[in-house]
Amino acid sequence: MGVYLRKSVRVGPFRFNLSKSGVGISAGIKGFRIGTGPRGNYVHMGVGGIYYRATIPSAHPSSPQQRAARPIPQQVPASPSIDPTLGAMIEIASADASQIVDSSSRALIDELNAKHKKWRFWPGSAALFLALIAYGFANDWETWAQVLLLVAGSTATAFLYVKDDLRKSTVLMYDLDSQMETAYTRLHEAANALATCARTWHIQSSAKVYDSKYHAGAGAVVKRLNATIRKASPPFLKTNVETYTIGLGKRSLHFLPDRLFIYDGSGIGAINYRDLDINIRAAKFIETSGVPSDAQVVERTWQYVNKKGGPDKRFKNNREIPVCLYEEVEFSSATGINELLQLSRTGGGQELRAAVSEMGMKTLSAT
Repeated sequence: MGVYLRKSVRVGPFRFNLSKSGVGISAGIKGFRIGTGPRGNYVHMGVGGIYYRATIPSAHPSSPQQRAARPIPQQVPASPSIDPTLGAMIEIASADASQIVDSSSRALIDELNAKHKKWRFWPGSAALFLALIAYGFANDWETWAQVLLLVAGSTATAFLYVKDDLRKSTVLMYDLDSQMETAYTRLHEAANALATCARTWHIQSSAKVYDSKYHAGAGAVVKRLNATIRKASPPFLKTNVETYTIGLGKRSLHFLPDRLFIYDGSGIGAINYRDLDINIRAAKFIETSGVPSDAQVVERTWQYVNKKGGPDKRFKNNREIPVCLYEEVEFSSATGINELLQLSRTGGGQELRAAVSEMGMKTLSAT
C-alpha cells in the first residue's frame, strides 16, 4: 500500500498549495482563484532537513511525569467493590498531553494548543436562533417572519462555523522525499496490521491479586476498555498526508511523518519518534469476556482454582475459562507517555516498533 500525499489542503474558503517554493494560499471559486505564498506551516522531510515555520512562537515549561506498568493477566469490572483478595488498582496513564512536548515540537504545539483553547461560536449561534424560531412558532409569528429568521439563522451559523474552522485550524504540509515516503508507508502498513486485529483494548489500571483462588489463578487483574485503530486526521490539524490514529478513550495518538501527536482533554502534546519507546511482550490472559476470532487459546483454567491449579470442588457452577495468548504494546517516553495497548493477535507490535524506529532514524539523519 502507498501513502496518499496531496499537494493541497482546503480550510474553509482557502486552499493551501504545496510547491517547490513552499506553501502558498489561495481563495476563490473554481475557475477564479487568487493567492499568495509561501504561508502557513511547512515541513520538509528528507536528507535535506526538517523545517517548521511557526506562526505563534513561545515557550512554556513542561512537567514530565511517568508511571510504571505491570503485566496484565485478567480483567475485572469497571467499578469493582472493595475486595480483600485484591490490592489497590494502580493507574497506567500518561501525563497530561499538554506536558508531553519535546524541544523540537514546542513552537508547533504552542500554536496548536493556543488554537485548541479558542471558543467555537457556531453552537451558540445555532442555539440562539433555534430558541428564537421556537419562540416565534409558540407566539404565532407571521410565516414570512419565521422563514426570514430561519434563513438568517442558517446563514449566520454557517458563517460562524467556517470562521471557527479557520480560527482553530493549523495547516501542516509535508514534502516527503522517496526514502521518507517509503519509511512512512511502512509505518502505515504496520498500523494497518494492528487495525485488522479482531479486538484491541486499552489497559487503564492493574492490581495485584492476594488470593488467586478467587481469580482463576491470576496474579493480577486489570481494568480495560476497547481501543480503536483507524485512519483519521487529528482534530483541527489540516495536513496533506493520511494519518493513523489510536483511540484510547479520552486520549488519542496520531502518527504523522515527523512525530507522534497526543490529544486529550488537557490539550495537545507531541514527541519525536526517536524519543518514543515501544516495548512488546506476549502475555497470557484469562479471558472472561469471550474469545476473539483471531486469538490463540493456549490453556484452560477454572473460575475458582485449588492449590494445584485444578477446579476447586467446593464451589458450585465452577466454570472452565480459556487462557489466551495476547500481545501487549507499551508506549513510553521520558516526557510522560505511558500507555498500554492489548491486541488479540500476536506479531503486529513488532512491525510497528520497527517502523517507528526507522522513522526516528530518518528524522534524526535529516536534522
